[in-house]
Amino acid sequence: MHKQTKAIHTGNFADISGAVMPPIILSTTFERGEDGLSFPSGYMYSRYDNPNRHALEEKLAMLEGGQTCITFASGLTAAMAVFQSLGAGSHLILPDDIYFGVRNIVATLYPHWGLHFSLVDMTDLAQVAQAITPQTKLIWTETPSNPQLKVVDLEGIAKIAKHHQLLSVCDNTWGTPYFQNPLSLGIDIVHHSTTKYLGGHSDILGGALIFKEQGTIAEFIRSYQQVGGAVPSPFDCWLLCRSLATFHARMPIHASNALLLAEFLNQHPQIEKVMYPGLPNNEYHLVAKKQMKNGFGGMLSILVKGGQEKALKLASGLKIFKHATSLGGVESLIEHRKSIEGELSQSPENLLRISVGIEHIDDLIKDFEEGLAKL
Repeated sequence: MHKQTKAIHTGNFADISGAVMPPIILSTTFERGEDGLSFPSGYMYSRYDNPNRHALEEKLAMLEGGQTCITFASGLTAAMAVFQSLGAGSHLILPDDIYFGVRNIVATLYPHWGLHFSLVDMTDLAQVAQAITPQTKLIWTETPSNPQLKVVDLEGIAKIAKHHQLLSVCDNTWGTPYFQNPLSLGIDIVHHSTTKYLGGHSDILGGALIFKEQGTIAEFIRSYQQVGGAVPSPFDCWLLCRSLATFHARMPIHASNALLLAEFLNQHPQIEKVMYPGLPNNEYHLVAKKQMKNGFGGMLSILVKGGQEKALKLASGLKIFKHATSLGGVESLIEHRKSIEGELSQSPENLLRISVGIEHIDDLIKDFEEGLAKL
């Protein structure tokens, strides 16, 4: 079966009602068998496992082509699970344009572990190789990156990691399994904030890790999930399974709208630069074309002429695009990144990040035409 068929049917389970769609199992505990020791249903306590979570993990593993998936209460919790697995004193190599929340975790929560990191421009593989030290355990990639949409050669990163026996992780939140599959390019673990495109409706908080192989790292992180308990609720898992049923229907519209909006903004005199790898003149277009399929995603960023003042005025002057954080929902959002990222922000002061929704493209372009005319 094709993936869009599997996304609807994989992991589904039946109950005695004969319901076509799986129910929400809210029970925190499950009955033992007659022998007093076994659990015939396979479930004991909802922190360890739950039917809705099990169904979700099967769907996500299928979409990314992995052997196993482990889900969490948020994308940042999923990232923390990876960092927990590395051990004290480990060195990490992170992208210079990494999502600020992940960088803040390492910078603020792990110094007493001796965990330290180097920020590297991962579009230059030579810089990645040069950053490796005897303490390096992990290369964390993000492509396209948040918010400057840098595109990293994942096959190149995977080769470097394997040569030095390092763990490689790709945050595929923006790429999504619709546009790229990092595991097929040699990456060990795919990370997702399922809050974004996989959820798709701005009403779910969650995270996931999908593993190319079942091994000691996956076993440790599964134990971390079950013992630590930072798991998604049954309702969130059920909502996410519902959202994945329309995933393959939503993503082509996101990509088409983003490309058309990027082309419009790329010609506008009040826009200094459009960051979108789908544009032929984009510096990352060729590598994106090599490793992405079905399009280039629904995210883009722009640099507005006139600095932060004009950028904020534009963001607040649009009608359809809401000036709010997050991304990946059916509704269009725009955000001034530097003002939310704080003093450690690497984002230009005139950068606006745009999450292009699935509204009609003519309405989205008109919204920008009118907003730009007011600057």
